[in-house]
Amino acid sequence: MFVIMQNSATRDQIESVTRKIQKLGHIAHQVHGDSRTCIAVTGERGSDDIARIELLPGVARVVPVTLPYKLASREVKPENTVVRVGSVSFGDGNVVIIGGPCAVESEESTLRIATQVADCGAQMLRGGAYKPRTSPYSFQGLGERGLEILGKARDLTGLPVVTEVVTTETASLVAQYADMLQVGTRNMQNFMLLKAVANQGKPVLLKRGMGATLDETLMSAEYLLLNGCQDVVLCERGIRTFNSHARNTLDVSIIPAIKQVSHLPIIVDPSHSSGNRTMVLPHALAGVGAGCDGLIVDVHDRPDEALCDGPQALLPDEFRTLLKLCGGVASALGRELGQPIHEARRLSIASG
Repeated sequence: MFVIMQNSATRDQIESVTRKIQKLGHIAHQVHGDSRTCIAVTGERGSDDIARIELLPGVARVVPVTLPYKLASREVKPENTVVRVGSVSFGDGNVVIIGGPCAVESEESTLRIATQVADCGAQMLRGGAYKPRTSPYSFQGLGERGLEILGKARDLTGLPVVTEVVTTETASLVAQYADMLQVGTRNMQNFMLLKAVANQGKPVLLKRGMGATLDETLMSAEYLLLNGCQDVVLCERGIRTFNSHARNTLDVSIIPAIKQVSHLPIIVDPSHSSGNRTMVLPHALAGVGAGCDGLIVDVHDRPDEALCDGPQALLPDEFRTLLKLCGGVASALGRELGQPIHEARRLSIASG
């Protein structure tokens, strides 16, 4: 259920209602809006709990939440959530562009690609230090050494870093280096991992499972929200269907559907949905046209030498073109790409 406090409710009244909810055996989550505070209540509801809470001082009304996901729904939070990763904001109307190699392969290649991605106008850097691969014989990542390299790339370019967490045991280690933690499609319903990631105090990028429904995706987001992570960004990366012409099927229909029922931002991964660099741009344009809050794109300057997903990685010049064309689509919809980090740093230095 959802407790809507009066506009005039005092801090003491809000805290008193919170304590009462906890005394009834529930978990209370305060949601602070522009004009009033609301309290989302999770847990099994008793038959007379609503009546008890409605009578408390400062309470305007209590609304039952009918959806299986509570904290992720617009019933609990009508306004959009804006997730901030350093100076980058998801969900504020701009389109965030994340670029970088699928995997951290070496320090030299990662720093080189990171510089090129930043020069193209990206706002964040992607790169996998730990890689869950379908084949046990494929490159599995450099582990902690890869995380150290990502840290150097951030220092060099100023781009915040997003990288994947694949085990509960390494969650805290990855959080020491990354600005945003990614949960991949294979782990979307690894609930113990979701809890561990939520406890790290970092924003989370949650990729939709390759066969997950909308409700299942938002229920996984619910695990993160319930366990203390309020900064969740969803990612549509294509689902498994009967098609043989692309790596996955990009489900652009989930973007407006998510936005109708949830306040969480959602971005698109056109690289993993297409699996082929010739198809990345059309998938990216479709995502921006459908209203996504950002893109996460594989970029490599020597894709024929890449140890992971080379065929879907854009060359830097192709990535630059993608930014230009996606900016045009965004502009036609009254939106714009987020400000490049290099430009933001330059303006900050000039004004300081």
